[in-house]
Amino acid sequence: MPTRSGPVYEISFVVDESVRDDFDNWLGEHLSETRHAAGIADCSSFPIADRDDGRSGCVCLYVFDSDNALDDFLDGVGTDIAGDVTSRFRGLVTAAARILRDDSTLDLPSAESPACLNCGTQLKGQYCGNCGQRSRSRLISLWELISDAFGDLFEIDSRLWQTLVPLMIRPGQLTHDYLQGRRARYMPPFRMYLVLSLLFFVIAFFDPREELGLLFEPGPEQTSGTAADGEIAVPDEAIDEAQRVLDELAADGVLPDVELPENAATDGGGFILKLDDDGEAIEVDGDCNVDSADLEDLPDWIARRLTQERLKRICEKTEIDGGKALVEKLLDNIPAALIFLLPLMAFVLKALYPLSKRYYVEHLLFFVHFHAFFFLILTLQILLMRISTMLAIPEAVPIVTIVVTSFYVPVYLFKSMRRVYGQGWFVSLLKFIVLLISYLMGFFATMMGAFAIAAFSI
Repeated sequence: MPTRSGPVYEISFVVDESVRDDFDNWLGEHLSETRHAAGIADCSSFPIADRDDGRSGCVCLYVFDSDNALDDFLDGVGTDIAGDVTSRFRGLVTAAARILRDDSTLDLPSAESPACLNCGTQLKGQYCGNCGQRSRSRLISLWELISDAFGDLFEIDSRLWQTLVPLMIRPGQLTHDYLQGRRARYMPPFRMYLVLSLLFFVIAFFDPREELGLLFEPGPEQTSGTAADGEIAVPDEAIDEAQRVLDELAADGVLPDVELPENAATDGGGFILKLDDDGEAIEVDGDCNVDSADLEDLPDWIARRLTQERLKRICEKTEIDGGKALVEKLLDNIPAALIFLLPLMAFVLKALYPLSKRYYVEHLLFFVHFHAFFFLILTLQILLMRISTMLAIPEAVPIVTIVVTSFYVPVYLFKSMRRVYGQGWFVSLLKFIVLLISYLMGFFATMMGAFAIAAFSI
C-alpha cells in the first residue's frame, strides 16, 4: 500500500495585466523564501490558461510533510497570504486558498475499493468516474433530502447562480463559453430555458384564487349590474323584469327603446347587453352566420377545415363565455408556439452568417439562451410590479424600471450577436435589423398559429 502524502495548501491568484511584472517579482521571492521553511516538502507555481476577461493567473501549491507542519505554516508565514497580496496590489490581484488532502480510498487496491451502487464501477474518490454519482448511499436526515432537492438554489457557488448572473449582465457570454467547450460550470441550455419559461408562465398566469379556489372563501355572487366595457348582465330567469326596467330607462331618456332578443339566455345563466361609445344599445343576438363567399378564395386544404358550420360553432362558444375558453386555450398554446419559433429563428441566423462555419444547432443555441434571458426579464418585471403594489411604492418607480429594462432587451440581442459572431459594429447592426424584423414576423406568425389552434380546439 503506498504511503499517504501530506496535505497540500493551494492558493489561486488572478492578476491584472497592469501589475503582472510586479506580481511575478513578488511571487519569485515568496517561493524562494517559503521553499526552505520547515515542514514543506515542495513549493511550486503553475500558470492558469488565459481568461476571457483579459486577466491571467497562477496556482501555488505548498506540499507539507504532515498536518502539524501545515498548522505551523498557517500560524506563521502563511497566516493570510491571500489577504496580504490583495492589500499589497490594491485589489488588482485577487486570491483564494484551500486545503487539499488525499482521499483514503486512493490507497486501497482496486479489488478493495468500493463499487458504485449505480453502475458498479470501482470508486477512486467520493464520485464515480463513470456515471458521476456520489458514493454516499443513505440519506440519514430530512435536511439532506431537502438539500438534495434545493441545493442548487441555496448554494452561492452552484451552477444555477453561475448561469443566471452572466445570462443577465453579459450578453452572449453563455453561448460563447458553451461553443468554446466551457460547459460544466453552467446549467444545460435547454434545461435552463424550460425552467425559466415555466417560472414565467406560472408567475404571469397562475391565479391562486381560481386554481386553488378551495382555500379561499367565496365572494358575493354578482347576478346583475354593470360589467366591464359597458356591458350589463341580467339573469335569464328575470328577462321579463329586465325588459320592464329597460322600458323605464327608455322612458326616462337614459337608453333608447330596446327589445330583448328571444335567444338572450345563455349557458352562463344570463345575457349581455352592450353599449357603444355613444351610449347606444347594441343587442347581442347570437348572430354568428358566416358568408360562404368569404371562404371561396381560400386554398382547398384550408377551406375543408374552415367550414361554415365549424366557424359558426366557434363563434357561438366564444360569444357564450365572452372568449374565456379561447383565451385559456391560447395561453396553453403559447409555450409550444415559442418553442416552435426557436428553430425558425435559427434558420434566419444561419442565413445571416453563411460564412461563420457554424452548425445549425449552434445558431439554435444562441436563441435558446436569448429566450431564456427574455423569460427571466419578463418574470422580474412582473414580480417588480406585484411587489411595488404590495409595498405601496409609487407607480412611477416600477414603470420607469420596466421601460428601461424593456429597452435593454434589443440592446442585449445586439451585443450578443457581436459577442458570439465577432463581427464589426456596422455589419452587426445591419444584421440585427434584419433579424429583429424577421423575429417580429415569426412571432406574429406563430401567435396566429397558436390562436387558430386554440379557436378550433374549444
